[in-house]
Amino acid sequence: MSKSKSFILSWPFKLLTVCSLIGLLLSYVAPFIHPSTIPLLPFFGLSYPILLVLTICWLVIWALMRSKWAIICLIVLVIGGKLHFRNFSLGNNANNSDPQKGLSVMSFNVRLFDLFNPDFNNALKNRDQIFSFINGQAPDVLCLQEFYRQDKPTRFEIMDSIYRIMGSKEYHERSAHKRRTHENYGIAIFSKYPIISKGDVMFDSQSPQDFNYCIFADIVKNTDTLRVYNVHLQSIGLKSDSNIGGGTLANYQSKRGLFAAYRKLKSAFQKRANQARRVVEHLKNSPYPVIVCGDFNDTPMSYTYNQFHMVLRDAFQGNIFGLGATYIGKLPAGRIDYFFHSPKLSVSNFKIHPKTISDHRPISCVFTYK
Repeated sequence: MSKSKSFILSWPFKLLTVCSLIGLLLSYVAPFIHPSTIPLLPFFGLSYPILLVLTICWLVIWALMRSKWAIICLIVLVIGGKLHFRNFSLGNNANNSDPQKGLSVMSFNVRLFDLFNPDFNNALKNRDQIFSFINGQAPDVLCLQEFYRQDKPTRFEIMDSIYRIMGSKEYHERSAHKRRTHENYGIAIFSKYPIISKGDVMFDSQSPQDFNYCIFADIVKNTDTLRVYNVHLQSIGLKSDSNIGGGTLANYQSKRGLFAAYRKLKSAFQKRANQARRVVEHLKNSPYPVIVCGDFNDTPMSYTYNQFHMVLRDAFQGNIFGLGATYIGKLPAGRIDYFFHSPKLSVSNFKIHPKTISDHRPISCVFTYK
């Protein structure tokens, strides 16, 4: 084959390779720049897994063709360095400590205990499955997002069951209250051990329809006191949008729908970034070592994640093997539920539990003073 024909055949692949490499490099930058500065940048961070796979594929293709482009692909991959290990963990530290010596914490987005299941009997059955799962895990501290309870009398009882499971009525909650139906939607912390202090971290912009909050509780076990934060950061809210004529994801396939989705994503990136800053500012003043857990609604290649990662440690890293995906909804986003902790604490028994009736997998961990 002549040199000119070879060039004609290869230049589209070179162009596609360049696009993949530039996209991957931008995904490396995304965690370090506030989303309001360059609004498109967080979308590259969100696309990191796809861009990474594409780059690896190009590396293999160009290596088989014995082209210098393989070296270029390899260099771009190496530039990512430790950023890659925010998404993958090569450790396996699942059972190296006695849970009784530390504080076991579970974080679980329970999706309102399946309250809005069209079949009420199935909703009750799924709620009871969640109760059974929590009871089997027996955490010392239980942090719930998308928490629901209704003031008595109620057909969908929650509080008495959780009190019975935890063996204690120590709890803290922040929720939006609907007066007409006496319902509460928000987040909650339940503890087997005394809560000596508790409070909220107020966000600049609260979205009543999303119930995004941050609460904390100072918990004493034996002679140790830890501050536990439970967060549910800004949701994307793609399930409903008056601008696209309905609430189904299929409606976002239209041009008008795509613009609506972009606006929602952009707004959510920026709100989460500001909420993360507020939580980090608050925890820096904690008199005790801290544990931050919950539904962060953002990936490890995000500005939100990076705010916590700069001052705390991610319990996932080095304590499990694999990707660690926690979200299993219709739009898989990988790992968006986290445990962050103070360097003074050691981690053991980190687990991402199997799929449940929620669209999030529960996560649990044991924290011990070093």
